[in-house]
Amino acid sequence: MLRYLTSGESHGKCMLTILDGLPAGLFVDKRLIDAELSRRMFGYGRGKRMSIESDRVNVLSGLRKNRTIGSPVALSIENADQSIDRLPAVVDPRPGHADLAGALKYNTKDARDILERASARETVARVASGALAKILLKEFGINVTSHVVRIGRIEAKTRGLGVRQIETMASRSPARCADPVASRLMQREIDEASASGDSLGGIFEIVISGAPAGLGSHAQWDRKIDARLAMALVSIQAIKGVSFGMGFAAASVRGSMVHDEINFNRSKGFFRNTNNAGGIEGGMTNGEDVIIQAAMKPIATLKKPLGSVNMKTKKNAAASVERSDTCAVPAAGVVGESVAAIEVAGAMIEKFGGDSIIEMKRNLDGYLKQIRKF
Repeated sequence: MLRYLTSGESHGKCMLTILDGLPAGLFVDKRLIDAELSRRMFGYGRGKRMSIESDRVNVLSGLRKNRTIGSPVALSIENADQSIDRLPAVVDPRPGHADLAGALKYNTKDARDILERASARETVARVASGALAKILLKEFGINVTSHVVRIGRIEAKTRGLGVRQIETMASRSPARCADPVASRLMQREIDEASASGDSLGGIFEIVISGAPAGLGSHAQWDRKIDARLAMALVSIQAIKGVSFGMGFAAASVRGSMVHDEINFNRSKGFFRNTNNAGGIEGGMTNGEDVIIQAAMKPIATLKKPLGSVNMKTKKNAAASVERSDTCAVPAAGVVGESVAAIEVAGAMIEKFGGDSIIEMKRNLDGYLKQIRKF
């Protein structure tokens, strides 16, 4: 079982994560974790916080000579801005944020107690754990990538592009979009929103390639791989919807236009020519690429704030303004990769369980031979 916890506040000393359940013998290059943290900071529309922080991971436990030893791996990322005790109280809650609901739940008149943990700064810890999960998955030829397919009104056109093309082109785009024309229009859209004191949301897509058929299970609701992925993605701050493959478009056409016909040949085994299911059927991977879309709402902090009510005086007030992004969809895609990687890595450990990476590989080899002989 692979599980993780995060800890830390936005302006506290550091962000922490503990990832428990990694097999022993996995070689971990710290630079790969730092590279993922850098990717999270990148993206058109990010705010001033990204110019302050320079995220680097500190490995606190779980590794010896750069290899996992079977014990929990603890990681920390220091915050450059550690001003939590000096920051003013927040008494005018922001619509769309955790401020008011959290203040009511935890009986505080200062939403600072809520927003410090509710902040998306917490995702830096998830990306650190996700980097370890990606390192594990690469040992089995599984790759996780993402790209932005919509920001505001602008939609990318990527039909016909392969996974590697999308990954390469998105990495070159400030908006992390594989359509160069759409990327430029997205940047313009973000500039216009910023100039008007507003914010923008959008949609990113995650592609998981190389996962074998049979991860997850149909047998229980909480073992379905799509349910686990959906929960992981919706848990990311500001994510309001998740779909797989055709997604909601499948609800408006007939079944003959939705379901992927099954083919077989000796070299490939069972395969589909289409992937409307997004690589998952009956709560299990089917051997095709797993394709997930996640919708992110606009950031709740606005430079021209919406109306609110002061929690102490109960009088109308403008919502508080905190340092924030105009658009964080490109960065959210990286966070999405991370939480998806953790879930797929967990499913791999469950399916091919072993206390060491060598044992897992041996079990996977046996399973793949079984499939080829099916």
